[in-house]
Amino acid sequence: MRKFITAAALAAPLGFAQPALAAPAPKFGDPVKVGDGLTLDPIIDARLRWEHVDQPATEADAVTLRLRAGVELKHASGFSALVEGEGTLAIGADYNAFPFAVAVGQRRPQFSVVPDPENIDLNRAQIQYKSKAATLTLGRQRINIDDQRWVGSVAWRQNEQTFDAVRAEAKLGPVNLDATYAISQRTIFGIDAGRTTDFAPGQGPRQDYDGDFVFLNAVAKAGPVNLRAFAYLLDYDPVFFRANSSQSYGGKATGSFPLAPKFKLNLMASYARQSDYGSNPVDYSADYIAGEAGLAIDKLTLTAGYEELGSDRTAAAGASRAVQMPMATLHKFNGWADLFLTTPAKGLRDSYVGAAYKFDRVKALPGLNAAVIWHNFDSDVGGLDYGDEWNASLGFKLGQVAVLAKYANYKRHGAADFAGDQDTEKFWLQAEVAF
Repeated sequence: MRKFITAAALAAPLGFAQPALAAPAPKFGDPVKVGDGLTLDPIIDARLRWEHVDQPATEADAVTLRLRAGVELKHASGFSALVEGEGTLAIGADYNAFPFAVAVGQRRPQFSVVPDPENIDLNRAQIQYKSKAATLTLGRQRINIDDQRWVGSVAWRQNEQTFDAVRAEAKLGPVNLDATYAISQRTIFGIDAGRTTDFAPGQGPRQDYDGDFVFLNAVAKAGPVNLRAFAYLLDYDPVFFRANSSQSYGGKATGSFPLAPKFKLNLMASYARQSDYGSNPVDYSADYIAGEAGLAIDKLTLTAGYEELGSDRTAAAGASRAVQMPMATLHKFNGWADLFLTTPAKGLRDSYVGAAYKFDRVKALPGLNAAVIWHNFDSDVGGLDYGDEWNASLGFKLGQVAVLAKYANYKRHGAADFAGDQDTEKFWLQAEVAF
């Protein structure tokens, strides 16, 4: 909920003898009524975070403050207009903001990478029409599809990923349809990454990637099971990024099955086939496979899963080429240490188990929750044993402020098997408030 305090009381008591009929006091975060059927909804989202990174040759300590501020004008007819700016301030400079070569001051290779550069930009600027049956959104917008495995806003990073796009969502009988055409992917790297000079060979401006991008989803319910069919067609314009042009077609099934009072089984299975598309110079095709089972026992959830980002060893005259997801919220998957933001050429197999618990009875810390996850990473081809990783998190609220602590520890097995394969330990502590 992104709202700010109202400017005035809604009404006054009707009389001394009838106090029960007085209008309620305005709530913190309520929108402001500015006309007949018209409201003004200010947006504010602030996050302060410390991120520590420890690697064999480098370390980093990044303290950053991110603020999003904007306003949304809504009409009862279903029309709305939204504009939102975003800025990130770094307190100190003991980190490398860019994982690629660029001749700017925020590129500091003597430190480990924390991709939260100082930045200011127009995050969203959109118009929308919404009814019970359909929603149409035009402009720079946030797009999160399903669990964000293929397309997401990368909300974990301070600078959000958004898209210049038109998106249509509609319900046709039992089927929900979601179709998007985008011409630009606005990345997390910000204005310093957007300069067109002083780049290393093979590099280019990374503030945004232009191209032709199509996202198609259809969802239907079959009893307790949700069925999804999807297609993602990505054709990038920048020469240095065309190897990420791809077409991915697949499906996903999820279901929740009560077993007994306070016992529930959650299942997920997904498959997709990805191949080269548009401007991609590499001829390849590879499979994506995922499956997960979770057992919810009252406040405790136990999870086990497997995800495979396959590799085509016959691609490019014998070189391997793996499934890539350049628009996904990648931090959510394959370990929080972020060693696999780019899938290694020989692919990735991620086997994982986890446990999460919600502590509902701790009144001093509302929303208290904890989680721990273990991953084991191997290649899809070549029999490589990459490493394993522990993740842990603890979160709660203090009034309107959400507090989160997270930890990740990746241990490499043997020699490095891909670029960036190294022991990595990370710790985060953050506080966030949003209205």
